[in-house]
Amino acid sequence: MKSTASHTTAARMTLTARPAQPTTPRGPIQGRLCRAVWQYGPVLALYGGLKLIGFSVFMYLLHSAGDYRTKHPRFGGGAHPWDVLATWDGWWYQQIAAHGYDPALVPVPGATGLITLEGNSAAFFPLYPALMRLVSELTGLGLYGSGLLVSVVASFVAALGIYAVTTQLIEKRAGLAAAGLWAVWPGSGAEWAVYSDSVYVALAAWACHAVMNRHWLTAGLLTFAAGLNRPTAVTLIAALAVAALLALHRRQDGVVRPLAAMAIAPLGLLGYLAWVGHEMGDYGGYFTLQTGAWAHTFDYGRHTLDVFASVPVGHSDYLFAFPFADLIGVGAVLLAFALLPLLIRHRPPAALVVHTVLTIALVLGSQQIFANVSRYLLPAFPLFIPLAAALRRLSLPLQLTLLGLAALASGSYAGYALFELGVP
Repeated sequence: MKSTASHTTAARMTLTARPAQPTTPRGPIQGRLCRAVWQYGPVLALYGGLKLIGFSVFMYLLHSAGDYRTKHPRFGGGAHPWDVLATWDGWWYQQIAAHGYDPALVPVPGATGLITLEGNSAAFFPLYPALMRLVSELTGLGLYGSGLLVSVVASFVAALGIYAVTTQLIEKRAGLAAAGLWAVWPGSGAEWAVYSDSVYVALAAWACHAVMNRHWLTAGLLTFAAGLNRPTAVTLIAALAVAALLALHRRQDGVVRPLAAMAIAPLGLLGYLAWVGHEMGDYGGYFTLQTGAWAHTFDYGRHTLDVFASVPVGHSDYLFAFPFADLIGVGAVLLAFALLPLLIRHRPPAALVVHTVLTIALVLGSQQIFANVSRYLLPAFPLFIPLAAALRRLSLPLQLTLLGLAALASGSYAGYALFELGVP
C-alpha cells in the first residue's frame, strides 16, 4: 500500500512540475522588435503627431490665402498647396536628381550688383538628390514624392537621434520632450519638404551620439556622409576632432580608431569641394559661386547686425528683407542665445558644445537671406536639451498640451511664414 501511494504521489509531482508549453513562442527577432517598439514607439508617435498638426495647419493656411496660385512653381507656387514644398531649393534638388551636375561659373551679362553669376546646381551638395534618385528608381515615385519621402523618413530618424542624445545626457522623459521640440522649432517647416535639412540633422544627431559613446569609426562615417549633404558639416568635423583629441590625450581608446575617425570625417566635404573646383577650373569655385550667385559669404556677422539694427525698429533697408520671416529669425537667434548657457550648465560632452557653438557662429557670421536663419539653426539640436530638461518636470498631460499648442502655431511661424512670407 505504501509503495502504491508513493508511486501515485511521485506521478502527481511529475505532472505538476511539467512546464506548460507556450502557445506562441517568441524568437529573438520578435523579442527585439517588441523591445524597440516599446522604447521608440512613443518617440515616433509624439514626433509624428506634432508634425501632422503643424503640417495640417500649414496646408490650411496656404489653401486659405491662395498665394501659391499667383507665384511661379519655382518660387513658392504651384497648382496645389503641397507643391510649395518642392519650390526654392527643392526645385534645384529635383534638377540635380533628374539631370546631375554641370559645374560652371557663368557671368550675368551686364551685372553691376551683388549677383554677378548665374545660379548653378553645384551650390547644392549631392547626398540628398542622390537619395531622391535612388528612392525614385526603387519605388517608381516621381522625384517630388521621393524627395518628400526621404525627408519625412529622415526626420523620424533625426527625432530618434535627438531622443538618444538627450536620454543619455538627462533621462528618457527629457529625450521624449526633445524629440517633440524638434517637431515645433521655428525652422521645422523644412523637415517635411523637398529639402536636405532632415537628412543632415539625422546624420548630425547620430554622429554626436556615436562620439558620446566613443564609437569612433561610426562617428567618422556619419560625419563623412554629412559632409556630402551640407557644407555646414564643418561644425561636425570640428566637434569630432576635438572629442578625438581629448580621447587621445586621456588615452581612452588607443590611437588608431580616433585618428581614423578624424581622417575619414572631412573626406566627404573636401571631396565634393575639390570635385566642383576641378570641374570649374577654379579650386575656390564653390565659394565664388556662393558669393556671386547667391550673395552668400562669411562676413563676420555684419549682415546679422544690420538685421538686428533694422527689424526691431520696423526698418527694412538691409539686404534681402522679408520683415515677418526675419522677425521670426530674430526671435530664434535670441532664443538660441538664451538656451546656450543653459545647455552648458548641464555639462554636455565637448562634441555637443563645439558643434552647437560653431553652428550658431557659422549661421550668424554669414551674409545670407536672414529669413532662413531659423532653418539653419535646426542642426543646433543640443539647444533643445535644457528646454527638454525643464519640460520633463511637468506632468505628461501638461507637457503634451504645451507641445500641441506649439505644433498648432508652428503651421504659421515654421510653415507659412518660412515658405510664403520669406524664402526658405
